[in-house]
Amino acid sequence: MRTRFAALATSASLLASLVAPIAVPSAAFAAPAKANYPKQIGKGEGALNIVAWEGYAQDDWVKPFEQETGCQVNRKYAGSSDEMVALMRQGGGGEYDLVSASGDASLRLIYGGDVQPIKVDLIPDFKDFVEDLKAPPHNTVKGVHYGLSYEWGPNVLMWNTDKIKDAPKSWAEIYDPKYQGQVSVPDNPIQIADAALYLSKTKPELGIKDPYDLTPKQLDAAGDLLKTQQKLVKKYWALASDEIELFKNGDATIGAAWPYMTNSLKDAGTPVADVVPQEGATGWADSWMLSAKAKHPNCAYKFMAYVSTPKVQAQQAIYFGETPVNLKACTEMDAQQPGSCEKYHLNAPASYLKSIKFWKTPLKQCSDGSNTCTNYTDWQRKWQEIKG
Repeated sequence: MRTRFAALATSASLLASLVAPIAVPSAAFAAPAKANYPKQIGKGEGALNIVAWEGYAQDDWVKPFEQETGCQVNRKYAGSSDEMVALMRQGGGGEYDLVSASGDASLRLIYGGDVQPIKVDLIPDFKDFVEDLKAPPHNTVKGVHYGLSYEWGPNVLMWNTDKIKDAPKSWAEIYDPKYQGQVSVPDNPIQIADAALYLSKTKPELGIKDPYDLTPKQLDAAGDLLKTQQKLVKKYWALASDEIELFKNGDATIGAAWPYMTNSLKDAGTPVADVVPQEGATGWADSWMLSAKAKHPNCAYKFMAYVSTPKVQAQQAIYFGETPVNLKACTEMDAQQPGSCEKYHLNAPASYLKSIKFWKTPLKQCSDGSNTCTNYTDWQRKWQEIKG
C-alpha cells in the first residue's frame, strides 16, 4: 500500500526542522555535484544502504538481488519527501547510498549537492524506458542525469458513480460548493500545483505556463482558490488508506486520487471511476538517486540495473499500484496479473503521459532562468495558510 504521504500531515515547525530553505539564485547552479562516472560497474562492496518508500524494497525482489550480487540491502523507509531529504543530509551525507526520490524532492537533492550524476549507459534497460522519462526536468539538469526514473503515476479526479451520474470532465468539480463537506485532497504543499494547473487553463490572464514556476502573485492566486476549496474539504488525507476509507464509508464523493485507489475501491465493490480531466493533471515520477558520498557505489549501480529490468519493474508496479518506466514490463505485468498493463496505463498512447505535469521542486529560479518564482519554503508556508 502506498504510504508516501504518511508524514505529510505535519506542523509547519516540523517541516521547517526537516528541510532547510531552498531558495536557489542563479549562482547556486554551481552547487550540484560534478560527474565522476565509473568506467564500469565493479565488484559489489557487500552492502547497500537505501532510503525508500515503503513497498519499494520488498523481499520478493530484494532477496534474489542479494543472492545474485552479495550486496546486503539495508532499508530505511521514509514517510514523506521532506523526510527523505533530511535523511540523505543526515550526518553530513553518506549514511545512505540510494534514495527513491519523488519529483518534489529531487531538485532539492540536486541543488543541495546531496546526489551525484548517474551514468545511465551502465543501466542496460535504460534504452527501453519511456522516452519522456529518460531525461525529465525533475531529475536531469543541463543534460546531466542525477536520477534514474523508476515508476510513475498521475493524480486523477475520482468520484462515486452512484452519487455523481454525469462523469466529471474538469477539475472545476472539486471547487464547486455543491460538494461541500464531500471533497478529499492530499495533505501536501505540492497540491498547490494542481490548483495552478487548473488556473493556467481557466484564467490565462494570470500567465501561468508551468504549475511549478509560480510568481508570488500566481502563488497567491492558487492559494486563494484552495482557500475557497478548504470549506468543501471533508479531509486532507495523508495516507492512501485514508482516501480509500473515506470513499468506502461514503464520507467523500469526489476528490484527487491515484489510479491505485480507484482500483482498490473497485476491487472492494465501491462504485468509483476516475479521469484525467480536460485541463490535464499533475503526477509523481520517482527516481533512484545516488548519494554524492555513497560508500557502496558498485552495489548501488547493480541495484539500479536490477530494478530497471522488466520483471522487477512489473513486480514493483503490481505490488505498489503504479506504472513502470520500462516499456518492456508490459508483457511481464500481464503475465503476473492479466490486464495489469492496461490497468496502469503502461500501454496508453503517448498523449496520456504528455497530459501529466510531473512533480518538480518549486525553485526561486524559474525554468526560463529568471529569479521571479517562489520556492518550496514559500509553498510550505502557503499550504499552512490555506489549511488554516
